[in-house]
Amino acid sequence: MTRMSLLFVIAVSLPVLASSQTRGNATEEAVIREMMEATTKAFSNHDAKTWAQFRTPTARLVTVRGESMEGVNEIEKGLAAVFTTRARSATLRTLDISIRFLKPDVALAYVTNEMSGLIGADGTTQPPHRELSIRVVVKDAIGWKIAAFHNTMLPR
Repeated sequence: MTRMSLLFVIAVSLPVLASSQTRGNATEEAVIREMMEATTKAFSNHDAKTWAQFRTPTARLVTVRGESMEGVNEIEKGLAAVFTTRARSATLRTLDISIRFLKPDVALAYVTNEMSGLIGADGTTQPPHRELSIRVVVKDAIGWKIAAFHNTMLPR
């Protein structure tokens, strides 16, 4: 194959490869969106057990404060502690969900939430703020689960 032929093949293939990474099955995307909404609801209900059930057994959660929890049990225990302290009155509201499929069974979910009712270190209720979480979701025989979750506080 000549160099020009190879460049042509690459040029023609790149758009196909790129679009396959951004397109996903609408049904699968809807299931992932429902799961994202369910995690928001579980957080607002201060239900660590339900929140953790959406994770793979080896999932990792990193909070906006940089706290890192690994595995369903550690995540459930860590969130339960958060719900009895700084987030005891906190609620989340989902503002945006964007999903990008990397493979048919792997996707990135970018979720923007607004949190209100968080208690500060001084014991006062903090003003609402926005957070962006990036979640790696994977599908197995049972369904979609979150394998990694990293949360970041957005500037006001």
